[in-house]
Formats: sequence, C-alpha cells, structure tokens
Amino acid sequence: MKTIGLLGGMSWESTELYYRWINEEVKKRLGGLHSAKIIMVSVDFQEIEELQHNNEWQKAGQVLAKASQQIEVAGADFLLICTNTMHKVAPQVEEAISIPLLHLADATAARIKQAGMHKVGLLGTNFTMEGNFYKGRLEELHGLEVIVPAAEDRQLVHQVIYDELCLGQVVDSSRNEYLRIIDEMHVQGAEGVIEGCTEIVMLVKQEHTSVPLFDTTIIHAQEAVNLALGSEALLIDS
Repeated sequence: MKTIGLLGGMSWESTELYYRWINEEVKKRLGGLHSAKIIMVSVDFQEIEELQHNNEWQKAGQVLAKASQQIEVAGADFLLICTNTMHKVAPQVEEAISIPLLHLADATAARIKQAGMHKVGLLGTNFTMEGNFYKGRLEELHGLEVIVPAAEDRQLVHQVIYDELCLGQVVDSSRNEYLRIIDEMHVQGAEGVIEGCTEIVMLVKQEHTSVPLFDTTIIHAQEAVNLALGSEALLIDS
C-alpha cells in the first residue's frame, strides 16, 4: 500500500471528510483492521483565506508548497490538495515536490465522462467558478462544457461556503438556495452538477435532488485509494 499525502486544513471540516472516507474505503476493500497509510499537513485556513481575498496567490502558493515539501519528506508517495480552490496554485506546488499530484479536477472529469455526460454545472467559490485554473482545465484538457450560475448566485454560493460551511454551519435556507441554483443550471442544459468545493457536500447531498451530483471530495478520496492500492487511478500531467 502506498502512503497518501494530504495537504489539508482548507477547511479542516472537509479535510476530516477526506481522512474518514479514505480510511473507510480502504477498510471496505481490504477488510479486517486495515486502514490507509496517510501523512497529513494541515495549514491555518485563516492565513490562506486572507491571502485568497487579498489576491496574494503567490504567497498562498508558497505556504502550500512548503507544506507539500514537508509531506514529501515525511514519506508520502503522492499528494492530494484537499480543496478545489487552492488548485489555483497547483503548478506552484508541483514545482516544489518530486512526488505526483493527484489533481482533483482530473479525477472529477474522469468520473463525469464515465457517466456519459458532456455538459455540467459547477458550484464552488468565486475563485473556482470564475477562474480558468479549474473550469478551463475541465474544458480545455478534458473537453467538457461547463456552465456556472449567474453573478448574483455565484456570490451567494461563495458567501455560504466561507460564512457558513467553513465554520461547520449547515443552514436549511442555504440548502434551498443551492437546490434552486442547481435546478436552474439543469434547466440550462447541465446533465449533472459538480460540487466544486469540498465543503458543499456538508450542505447538499444526492438525496436532496434528482440532478446527478459529482461530489469532488469523495471522488478525490476514492481515486487516492485506487492509487494507494495499485488500482487504476488518474495522474494527468498539468
């Protein structure tokens, strides 16, 4: 079994899901008392959040690159950045380490294509929904068509993530708003919707909607287990 490196803390609520789901998946596949071999460095999200909103991505990338080096030195065989938004600095992280990065967008794109879908909606932070590092990768590298909510709804989605979900708060009225937005994207032709922030699964689960959801947290966790156990997994170069 390979050792999984987790770069977490963005937020710790979603990193907790990574740790639990990876271990549950290993136990399900191997049985007995088996658990995953994991090395994790968890950063202070307050520091990262301030850098994000001050548009200091280079400095944020330096923080994550240093943490990634610590993970590599500790013996991880490959690395997961346990957040969608901070894949904006994935190239900076990759330059700092020699172990492979299991890119979250690549794992998600593969799952979408396996489901036979081409056009999908994307929910996430404004950075993820509006930037090219994630949406552009899905479109240009994987040939998907990606739509996002209107500007006002993007702001709502973003605000709920930072003001509620990253603080561990799950609010029913916010879930209803997310479901409305999901339905609107479905009407616009989205065959499914990417939950492109690792906290969104805390709020909206498949049981809440008939529109197919792609939970990036569980997808990333499952692909990590595939790679750790030698199963087919995605390691696509940037």
